[in-house]
This record gives sequence, C-alpha cells and structure tokens, in this order.
Amino acid sequence: MSPAALMLAAWAIEAVFGWPTWLYRLIHHPVVWLGTGISWLERAFNQPSWPHPARYVAGALASLLVIAAATTLAVAISRALPDTLPGWTIEALIASSLIASRSLYTHVAAVARPLSADDIAGARTAVSQIVGRDPAQLDEPGVARAALESLAENASDGVTAPLFWGALFGLPGLAAYKAVNTLDSMIGHRNTRYAAFGGFAARLDDVANLIPARLTGLAFAAVSGGTSALRTMQRDARRHRSPNAGWPEAAMAGALGVRLSGPRLYGDRVSDEPWLNPAAPDPTPQALKRGLRLYVRAMVLLGLLLAATAWIGSLT
Repeated sequence: MSPAALMLAAWAIEAVFGWPTWLYRLIHHPVVWLGTGISWLERAFNQPSWPHPARYVAGALASLLVIAAATTLAVAISRALPDTLPGWTIEALIASSLIASRSLYTHVAAVARPLSADDIAGARTAVSQIVGRDPAQLDEPGVARAALESLAENASDGVTAPLFWGALFGLPGLAAYKAVNTLDSMIGHRNTRYAAFGGFAARLDDVANLIPARLTGLAFAAVSGGTSALRTMQRDARRHRSPNAGWPEAAMAGALGVRLSGPRLYGDRVSDEPWLNPAAPDPTPQALKRGLRLYVRAMVLLGLLLAATAWIGSLT
C-alpha cells in the first residue's frame, strides 16, 4: 500500500471511529505517551540555572531524542507488519490514532451547542478544553472567536499536516510530525520557562507546518464559494504572530465574514494581537456553526485530493 493510500485508510478509520473512550481508558493515547516522555526530559534538563545557550542545546537534543524515538518505533512497526491486507489494516489503525479530524469537530461542536442556546457558562467550559486563554474573561463573541481560531489552526496541525507528512513518508513521517507538533505544544512557548529550552522545537514546528498551513487556508478558500477568503488570507495572514496559523485563520475569517485573532487574555497577561479581517463584525454562534460546515467541506476536498494522489501513485 502506498503512503497516500495508507493515510486515506487511516483517515477514514479516524473519521468514523475516532479514538474510543474505552481504548483511552485502557492504554491512554500515543500523544499522551509522547507527552509523558517530553515532560520527563523537560524536568530533567530544563534547568533555570543554566545559561540560555545551554538550555537551548539541551532542548534541541531532547527534542531530537523524542522525534528519533517516535520515528524509529514507527519504522520498526512498518517493517514488522506483512505487506498484506491484515498488515495494512493494522498499520492504518495505528496511523489513525495520530489524526484528529473527528475529535476536532467534536470539541468545537461542544462549544457551538451551548453558545447557540445562550448558555455562556457551558460554552466557556467547553472552549477551555481547546484554547489556553482565560475563558472567564470571554463574552459570547470571544468564545465564538476562540473556537473558530482553534478550528482553523488545528485543521492544519491536527489533520492536514499529519496527512501531508504521512502521504510523503508513511507511518514514520506521520509519527515524526506528531512528535514535532507535540513538542511545540508542550515546550514551544515564548515565556521564561520555555523560550530557551523549547526554542528549537518551536522553530522545527514552524518548518513542518509551512506547507500544510497554506494548503489548509487554500482548502477553506476553495470551498467558501467566493473570493473573500483568498483575499483576506493574502492580505492578513502574515500579520499573525505565528508564521503558519495566520493562513487558515485568515481564510476562515474571510470565508465567514468575521474578524478573528485580536487582543486576548492569558492569565493576567494581555496579548495584543492584530486583527484578521479587522473591518468585519465579531463572530456569532451562527458563524461558529457555519465554520464547522466550512471545515467539513474543506476536509472533504482534502480527502479527494489525497484519494487522487493515492490513485496516481497506484499507476506508477
């Protein structure tokens, strides 16, 4: 089975079944395993008394160790499984655990439901599961904006990027990307504790998501039924603090006719971020629902592109 066909099969499994709760209770999840290793390395080698260069090197070595371990295990699994339908099925099942299209939809829909019912407390609780900002400070537009931003960014990080690297390099490419992305989410922060130790991981994640983020933005624009998403992405994407997240977020903002990003509160710190699509109004609960529908259409488009890639690969 070609890498693209393997990713298509893995994505189909994930879209239908996700990661069942009973399985999580039994063995947790591969990302949890990665996180446990990263946490141990960070506690052992991110020493505040060390100078910045030493902490950066320690973080780089720790990151490379995590990536190498994940990739080596994936290579071993791929080589150990027989090149038969049962072997492909097992590999696709394993790969499906590293894709997050179903869980992303589920988490954002869990925000949309109470928000549409004027249950701001329930919506704040739900959005706190997917964003790092203080939910108690969010009003209705703030909750909708946070959920849409998470939907757009994680469509790239959690779906497009894993499939992109998996389609190129199979299960090892998928595992390597997931290690990079998990490192960034855990230690790639611009604060006193992680700026040095997580600097290498953050830059590596930027490189790994360079193409997938733009593909995701283009997918949002392609299924939006107009040119506003493309214009907004071209105009505003580079204003975002992230070199990658601005592309899908700006496309989402333009497609829905709302403004995203902007100032937000993390604990007691205000992050004064620029607006994406600044002249548009704040998102409403209805805009969040439309965002979910846009996400589904974009993922269908990416699925068709992946299927075409797998078909072309089968002809060579």
